[in-house]
Amino acid sequence: MRAIAHELIALLERLAALGPLPRVKRLLLPPPGADGTHAGEFCAVELDDGSLGLSFVLLGDTLAQLRGGAGERLAAMPALELARCYAESEGVQRTLGFAAVNALTRHLFDRAGYAPPPAQGSTGDLALQPGDHVGMVGLFPPLVKQVLATGARLTVVELREDLVGAHEGWHVTLDPAELRGCNKVLSTSTVLLNDTLDALLGHCRGAERIALIGPGASCLPDPLFERGVTLLGGSWIADAEGFKNALLAGTSWSGCARKTAIARDAWPGAAALLARAALVQR
Repeated sequence: MRAIAHELIALLERLAALGPLPRVKRLLLPPPGADGTHAGEFCAVELDDGSLGLSFVLLGDTLAQLRGGAGERLAAMPALELARCYAESEGVQRTLGFAAVNALTRHLFDRAGYAPPPAQGSTGDLALQPGDHVGMVGLFPPLVKQVLATGARLTVVELREDLVGAHEGWHVTLDPAELRGCNKVLSTSTVLLNDTLDALLGHCRGAERIALIGPGASCLPDPLFERGVTLLGGSWIADAEGFKNALLAGTSWSGCARKTAIARDAWPGAAALLARAALVQR
């Protein structure tokens, strides 16, 4: 089931009903020299209005396929047509579709005059404190020390068996059911692509806070908030030209973007943004 993906596309269909949407301008890929670095983990779809959307490329052979030409012939494709691949396709086409979803989300944000608030930290604004039991979906090595420094316990759920093991104050497991004992959950946004999100949220019903973070977490948050997610933390590209140059060169683009944090209780709602966009269209 890909209910979340279909709901995101339905929201973008409502945007399309307001008037013509931009088309795809091009696909931007990191060079082989960036392999193994953070700069080599994401592609970007650029629309002809300048909107950019990111998507993670290290699932399966996605990056190899893209470099082999799987992303060719995207130029001038209606962006919504590509976005539909997120809900209807598999593999590399789904990856490209998600990038288009994020690009169209940025298009809507700009039309509606909305900019997501900046993140207050690297741990998804979870307000960690002693006594918390944090579930981390996908190992974020730089964040482990930050979590433990707050006095919280940490359980990491991974797909890689070679990472499984116990450490002082934390452990790594393959069993997502262990999230049921966590009161706060921090997840990589890769779950939006690898078909694990629904199962993940099913194990987090007892959590008081659930944050999805990562450069790819830049879609409309409504379907996620309706399912218990409390914060969506993505990336806002502030310097488009600098970002594109850095991605194509395989260098860090962190200086061209800022981390964002959309909290459920402060989100105006997609309906409100669509209403604002409708006024602009007139």
